[in-house]
Amino acid sequence: MARAIAIVGAGVSGLTCGVALAERGERVSIFASDVGQQTTSAAAAAIWYPYDAEPSDRIIPWALETFRTLNDLADDPASGVSILELRHFSLTGEIEIPEWALALKARRLNSEIPAAFSSGFALGAPLTDTTIYLDYLARRFRGAGGRIHPGQRLAKLEEVDPTFEIIINCAGIGARELAHDSDLEPHRGQVALVPKMDLPYAVVCDGPPLMYAIPRSGDCVFGGTNEVSEDATADPAATARIVDECSRVLDIDKPDVLAERVGLRPFRRSGVRVERAQLSDGRSLIHDYGHGGSGFTLSWGCARTVAEMTAA
Repeated sequence: MARAIAIVGAGVSGLTCGVALAERGERVSIFASDVGQQTTSAAAAAIWYPYDAEPSDRIIPWALETFRTLNDLADDPASGVSILELRHFSLTGEIEIPEWALALKARRLNSEIPAAFSSGFALGAPLTDTTIYLDYLARRFRGAGGRIHPGQRLAKLEEVDPTFEIIINCAGIGARELAHDSDLEPHRGQVALVPKMDLPYAVVCDGPPLMYAIPRSGDCVFGGTNEVSEDATADPAATARIVDECSRVLDIDKPDVLAERVGLRPFRRSGVRVERAQLSDGRSLIHDYGHGGSGFTLSWGCARTVAEMTAA
């Protein structure tokens, strides 16, 4: 018999968990203060790449599971997922290609390295256009019978209606208060959206400074920043630095800025938390948060782990 399951949070983790569970026949509702383009997920560049999340022995299997699923979704134009070459560069020294990247047929770059860098490697990676993909997940969730309740700001997880026997905590940085988790810290990420450009691959450099340029169907995402901060307002000075650096690396004239976005990456110092717990009222609780800058990259792997936990 289908169980009543409540998910707290409507970012990519909450929506993906919702799809995974609803398509298994569970009765699932999502409760969130913000949904869709108002969530932190909407501010993400959202190219598949394990970044700013720990520990590697846990996140890489989840990332590879997500890679396979997103690779399949790229066959559906409605999903907003495509496969794009990702070029990861280093400013100094010879870059090391991670073992997981070698397994995905990453190749070392030679003549293709821009003058700003010393070395790099490339691999094909799924890109999820957040302006399309989040709505796709919401439609798929509703199509499987799921319900989304926006404007739900909870002070504690016990406030979820007692008719829900299982609660899944996908609250992102909000889990710091809801789960009383002092290990969570906000890693502030700011990006600038610029007009669409003829860039056949994505560029990433961990820096410093952190720099990335992610071409999408309707625009291009220039980034970025990664600093511990609660400030979710756009900083014009940071935008100027981002555009200057991306333009320098790409050797282009500075483009106009269409919009600025800021998101607080939910980084957890002790590692991504996907585990069972229990509410004070005795109901089952499963945590799925702390993904840092890898929310999209870990989404399907973590969601399937959560689904297995609900079935156990």
